[in-house]
Amino acid sequence: MYEYELSQFRSAELIRRADNERLAREAVRGRRAARREAAHHAAEDESHSPRLRRLRSARAA
Repeated sequence: MYEYELSQFRSAELIRRADNERLAREAVRGRRAARREAAHHAAEDESHSPRLRRLRSARAA
């Protein structure tokens, strides 16, 4: 009976560890996705800025 209870305890501990590792991986993925999204929006904002890239003046002869 003691070995059975010990086995159940080990099994529950392994399940808890797996859940914690899974949550950690999901958090890392979420942070990566947020960084990518922020970088994507920053790139979009820069590419559609109202300022001109070069001055529009007449060419020198």
